[in-house]
Amino acid sequence: MFQFIQQQKDLAVLLSQMEQCSTYALDTEFIKVDTLYPKLGVCQINCNGQIALLDGAALDLEQFWQKIFAAQQNIFHACSEDIDLIYHYADQKPLNNVFDTQVAMAFLGHGLQVSYQNALKTCLNIDIDKDQTRSDWLARPLSQDQITYAANDVLYLTRLAETLKNDLQSKGLYQYVLDDCQNLTKEIAIETPLAELYTDIGNYRHSRRELMQLQQLCIWREQITKAMNQPRSFILKNTTMLDLVEKNPRNNFQLSQVKDIRPNVVREHGKMILDLLKFLPPENEWPLRMARPVKSNSKEVAPQVDALIDRVVFETGIPKEVLLRKKWLNAIYEYVVFHLDEHELPSYLLGWRYDILTKPLVTLLRKDIEYLATQMKNAK
Repeated sequence: MFQFIQQQKDLAVLLSQMEQCSTYALDTEFIKVDTLYPKLGVCQINCNGQIALLDGAALDLEQFWQKIFAAQQNIFHACSEDIDLIYHYADQKPLNNVFDTQVAMAFLGHGLQVSYQNALKTCLNIDIDKDQTRSDWLARPLSQDQITYAANDVLYLTRLAETLKNDLQSKGLYQYVLDDCQNLTKEIAIETPLAELYTDIGNYRHSRRELMQLQQLCIWREQITKAMNQPRSFILKNTTMLDLVEKNPRNNFQLSQVKDIRPNVVREHGKMILDLLKFLPPENEWPLRMARPVKSNSKEVAPQVDALIDRVVFETGIPKEVLLRKKWLNAIYEYVVFHLDEHELPSYLLGWRYDILTKPLVTLLRKDIEYLATQMKNAK
């Protein structure tokens, strides 16, 4: 039913078979325990019902990745980590031809994080075993249990996708799902600029000085983790960096008391960390304060915002948590209050959501701009 490919000549046969198929169902198994970048163990593909498991440790997959990028469609379930791995190994991005069955399940009201196992049970009444999730996928030979587990991850994926596509098309939602999948793969492709990494960790409570310290720590951590191929948490956890700027240690003893900091990090990088906290650029180069989250609109407009969102949910049949995430709504607040350019909005809000949701929300919030500006007075 399926083959485990470890030889380049066997991969060449598969590549020829892929020429006759425009849609692939894909999954990957990898290890990412002590490295920043994933180590590919196995890549699974279902091509016209033929299942192949590719040995990521033994094969040159350059031509395989090229075919993935050239395909009409690639089907995944919960694709984020798979896409991140493909970008790393293929050294190419973005992958614009993805249909993610987890995203599809969310549009159909099954929740944002439904597992592959539950999706199969719900849609196809198929039970599969998931007891090999944390296997060592770099060990050789793979056990029969591992091979069966890996094959099952794509064996039923095409059938699941077809069932979901039919449901989505009957509800007029299929193109919306494709657009959101494309936005997701683009989002994964975008690397946050070094100078902005601190914005994922800091918040409106931090002073400009603390944000400057966070910025320097984030840049240094990113550079060293990439150079050493180590997880960011092996150098400094996010919570550790917050503790650093709040406690502002002046020596190695004080540094060693910081939350979750590793002794080897104090030993090897202590001086650098202390210097990053102490030696800062001139104050006029420090980041501006971060925006305070807007908890609600004024009493007059808040019900109108809720009513607008509820109306779009009713008219489209799209669950509220899929239609508008909290961070997207806050992005609209900032867009209105700070008179930002439209391209600074999340790409999700500029696609199919724009006319039915984003534009009406912007119009509504502009009526409330005085209240919103007051709420954000401690912002930028």
